[in-house]
Amino acid sequence: MANNNVSRFFGGPPLAVLGKLILLSILIGVVLSALGLDPWNIVASLRRLVETIWDMGFDGVRWLWGYFLLGAVIVIPIWLILRLVRAPRGR
Repeated sequence: MANNNVSRFFGGPPLAVLGKLILLSILIGVVLSALGLDPWNIVASLRRLVETIWDMGFDGVRWLWGYFLLGAVIVIPIWLILRLVRAPRGR
């Protein structure tokens, strides 16, 4: 019963979900690093990124679309919140 609750919380087998989250985190880390973002100062890095794109002009917006994965920086927190909201209540 406890294992079933753990699987329901994670949305699948825990090790498989953790493996996917680790791989996604590495992928997002590579993308963020390529964009010059610093995990210790994300706000200043995002501001620099926006200024760089603005300086490049609106062609940079099309370039940015290819790196839309930047939004994945919130994948894990959103996933966790959704899992907590949808977690079965004790009866």
